[in-house]
Parts: sequence; structure tokens; C-alpha cells
Amino acid sequence: MKARIGDRLVLEGTHVGDDRRTGTIIEIDHPDGSPPYRVRWRDGHESFIIPGPEARVEPRNPDAETV
Repeated sequence: MKARIGDRLVLEGTHVGDDRRTGTIIEIDHPDGSPPYRVRWRDGHESFIIPGPEARVEPRNPDAETV
């Protein structure tokens, strides 16, 4: 998994009834774009995460404002 600052991280629920979580990647520790990532979630909190198999990266919209 590779990402850039401003990309969106999407975590799919792993159990029935789990909600999808989405957040914006605001920091990447490795120059090659590999995890871990600091993510700002929709509710405003931030966390470092090493995404698992239920996660995907959606490229940022080039027309959108960068983080």
C-alpha cells in the first residue's frame, strides 16, 4: 500500500454492522509512501495507523485543496 498526503484512507467494516471509516492522510513516515500513516478521521480525531487488508487508499482529488 502506497499513499500521499491528502489521499483518503477507507477502512471497511470487518463484521456485520460495522461502519466504514474514512479519513485524510496527513502525515507519512516513509518517503516511499508506505505505512504507518497519521490520519485525520471525519470526527476530527487523529491517529497513527498501519492499515490492514480491509483498508484501501483513494487518491486525493487534484482539484481539491491539499491538507
